[in-house]
Amino acid sequence: MSQTLSPTGILVLIAGYFLLLYLVSLLTGRRTDNATFFLAGRRTHWIWIAIGMIGASLSGVTFISIPGVVGTEGLNRDFSYFQVVLGYLLGYAVIALVLLPLYYRLNLTTIYGYLRERFGFWSYKTGAAYFLLSRVIGSAFRLFLVAMVLDRFVVGPMGVPFWVTVLVSILLIWVYTRRSGMQTIIFTDVLQTVFMLLAVALTIVFINEAMGHSGWDWIRTVRESGHSRVFFWSGGWEDPNYFFKQFLSGALITIVMTGLDQDMMQKNLACRSLRDAQKNMFTFCLILVVANLLFLSLGALLHHYAAFAGIAVPERTDQLYPLLALEHLPAAVGIFFIIGLIAAAYSSADSALTALTTSFCVDFLGVDTGAESGVHAVRTRRIVHIGMSVLMFFVILAFSAIHNEAVITKLFEIAGYTYGPLLGLFAFGLATRRRVLDHWVIPVALAAPVLTYVLNANSAQWFGGLKLGFLLIAVNGVLMFAGLWAISRPFSVVAEGRTPP
Repeated sequence: MSQTLSPTGILVLIAGYFLLLYLVSLLTGRRTDNATFFLAGRRTHWIWIAIGMIGASLSGVTFISIPGVVGTEGLNRDFSYFQVVLGYLLGYAVIALVLLPLYYRLNLTTIYGYLRERFGFWSYKTGAAYFLLSRVIGSAFRLFLVAMVLDRFVVGPMGVPFWVTVLVSILLIWVYTRRSGMQTIIFTDVLQTVFMLLAVALTIVFINEAMGHSGWDWIRTVRESGHSRVFFWSGGWEDPNYFFKQFLSGALITIVMTGLDQDMMQKNLACRSLRDAQKNMFTFCLILVVANLLFLSLGALLHHYAAFAGIAVPERTDQLYPLLALEHLPAAVGIFFIIGLIAAAYSSADSALTALTTSFCVDFLGVDTGAESGVHAVRTRRIVHIGMSVLMFFVILAFSAIHNEAVITKLFEIAGYTYGPLLGLFAFGLATRRRVLDHWVIPVALAAPVLTYVLNANSAQWFGGLKLGFLLIAVNGVLMFAGLWAISRPFSVVAEGRTPP
């Protein structure tokens, strides 16, 4: 630990940060009705949402894991992750031009209402259930990163159990989101995005100075670090970093984990109009590209500095950034790291908790989402909010028992299994005019991930060394699409008296 940055000092810093978030919640949370909690009254200016979505998209996973894996030899080595980021641009274009117009036309509170309109009751519940599963797992991973760092470098040495660290982390989120939900989160996310990007930029500056460089020398250092290679063309589909494999995966990941994810789309649905939502999406994705370049550059600098200073890179590369920031670089770096980490993790987790609450209330309980919703509807929403917080607590503890590799890799691997059925459902609904046998959708949605797992476990043996990697989502989505086709028949306008949405 840096001599001037004690565990007590870090705790005071964190407490001050959350006090600031709580003050923001008081200023923005004067209205506590369900319309404000779920969609901020659909009156938020798009620029605030665009800035806030940066922090929610990057999260603690990007903040720690992406810089860590830059210097490894496996998946996402060097700057290969930027190939995924380029795929994001295609995915965001699909969201802005195809999905957002659909969601606004149907005037949805949760995007899975589309599945009810298109297919029926069981398809609707299946889509919402897979979102709940996907988001609980993903958010647990992100919060685990924060708890892991705090446990190792701050409260763990004080004798505080890991479960207490997790409990307090979730309790803090609940405190500042419980009143107005999305209305508060939109503005706390703006604050957290600024802190996170500031932390990365200042860390780069301090590492540059620690190696005796100045000005823009860090760009030359990154270029000459041996970790700045972006494009991987020659390895073929067997190479996990192959360009087309990464690019296609990035596009699919974006469509599924943003466009088909209630958490991310809930912010877009809070815009005043479709046009504003589209402006938000295009602005956000361009800033996101620059932000990811900063994170990758930071990763190259961290590995270069570790070699420069003779510091062994931890076996878990997630711990490289916190190790250097809190034990080997000036105290100012540790301060900005803690603020940036907390901002990154909580900008994702707070909106996830609100989205989980929204989806469960609307999709499963049918809670009234209007400004005039009664006392019972508000009470139900508050109970669900607490319940989702408790669920998150136990999932984080479960993940801590099995964590054994870079979180960014594990996150996308699990997302491939849980988001794939959503991709298949929405793709089938948008690309065909067939109607499914609704009661058969659940068995198909369960079978697709199982078959995907079997293919992934045996792909190298069956397909000449091919490793699916990020293509899990694509394979899972195709299997789901094929299963839906098998249980469907052409849509009959005469029989149904309507056309598909």
